[in-house]
Amino acid sequence: MHEILEELDRRREQARLGGGPKRIEAQHAKGKLTARERIELLLDEGSFEEWDMFVTHRATEFGMAETKLAGDGVVTGWGTINGRIVYVFSQDFTVFGGSLSETHARKICKIMDMAMRNGAPVIGLNDSGGARIQEGVASLGGYADVFQANVLASGVVPQISLIMGPCAGGAVYSPAMTDFIFMVRDTSYMFVTGPDVVKTVTNEIVTAEELGGARTHTTKSSVADAAFDNDVEALACLRRFFDFLPLNNREKPPQRPFFDTAERIDYSLDTLIPDNPNKPYDMKELIVKVADEGDFFELQEDYARNIVIGFIRIEGSTVGVVANQPLVLAGCLDIASSRKAARFVRFCDAFSIPILTLVDVPGFLPGTAQEYGGVIKHGAKLLFAYGEATVPKVTVITRKAYGGAYDVMASKHLRGDVNYAWPSAEIAVMGAKGAVEILYRAELADRDRIARRTADYEKRFANPFVAAEMGFIDDVIMPHSTRRRVARAFASLKNKDLKNPWKKHDNIPL
Repeated sequence: MHEILEELDRRREQARLGGGPKRIEAQHAKGKLTARERIELLLDEGSFEEWDMFVTHRATEFGMAETKLAGDGVVTGWGTINGRIVYVFSQDFTVFGGSLSETHARKICKIMDMAMRNGAPVIGLNDSGGARIQEGVASLGGYADVFQANVLASGVVPQISLIMGPCAGGAVYSPAMTDFIFMVRDTSYMFVTGPDVVKTVTNEIVTAEELGGARTHTTKSSVADAAFDNDVEALACLRRFFDFLPLNNREKPPQRPFFDTAERIDYSLDTLIPDNPNKPYDMKELIVKVADEGDFFELQEDYARNIVIGFIRIEGSTVGVVANQPLVLAGCLDIASSRKAARFVRFCDAFSIPILTLVDVPGFLPGTAQEYGGVIKHGAKLLFAYGEATVPKVTVITRKAYGGAYDVMASKHLRGDVNYAWPSAEIAVMGAKGAVEILYRAELADRDRIARRTADYEKRFANPFVAAEMGFIDDVIMPHSTRRRVARAFASLKNKDLKNPWKKHDNIPL
């Protein structure tokens, strides 16, 4: 028996070494942690239970039968983050470059199946050279199996991808189907075809970082939700982010201790809106002052900055925030911002996370680039997402809410539950100047008369009271009381029960 136990210890120690000390040193030299070191930092100390440590590949071609390493390039199992269960796979670049084989894929699918069965999130730490060429179509089949598992898990359990090295070719589609993607600056990249192929096909000369690095995907493509400076920071922030999410679609978001009274009044908000209606202000100031302890986890901060999305807590409960940002494009909706917000709203609705919408929107961004790019269909995505959502929805209009953009931003007409407006809110088809120029086109030559018409229009419509009189606004509230009123609104909606008509699935305008 003693010899058997020694053999087990020897095998475990060998498996933990992955590709061996030299490859581990090479990984560290790149500023990257190993697969197991990453898991140790991500999960609670001592909580990780590894599965399939001794699995090896089954390939025999190209001399593979003589090269078998335990684990086959991926570490899988489960553990806890702040006491809550999570399933994890971490690709090991020291073993065959983390390349995906048939058995590698089976290990990933196995924990994804268990995650769905037990109602727990899946976190994938990606660091892979792609499909294992020596296995040919078997590795491609393995990718397809993982993709199918991603599809079935979507909307059932949260899926998070952390790109911590290369992720190229077919490998990119699994993270793309997960709910959130985070990257590490300078050491991670994602692209379907690499720089060499791009040069051959299109004659473009581009580096891997320019083509698919963290900066590219957080500022230009919107593929990634956030980027971090190194592995340690990424894993620490992922632990913080995980605490905002429910374990599955049958549970409510976690309730956390809070030390910030819901009755808090903030008189600085009374001067947030500038006297000049064309002067911008920072909507993030309002978000932070509404949140418990000012804690706001923003997503896609550097992409489509005219809209802000992310998570806060109110009275300890997670709330998703969607807010127009007047500092950028005056807060207009456009193609990029509509797509960004629509996906976030749909995630919140899928996992029963209430939505707070803060509105200051002068309309949709005009121009041929927007129209040719399909702003009609992309704007409809956000409209569809809000109209479909059955979670508690609270809306606060701070200043402008013009035209169709007013309807889109969680209006009462899209089943908004509680809709507030500040006294500075202007709810109308369009701004006074534009409206007067259309209504009194024949008088445009008379500047004094047009000025009087504009002042009269502003007096009649540049306020929230017309909408309040029609019941489209539930109350006009003082800015300083926003946190208290929003907190009470969400408290009143905790037992909301709303169901959409039965359907196999909807047909969102993709």
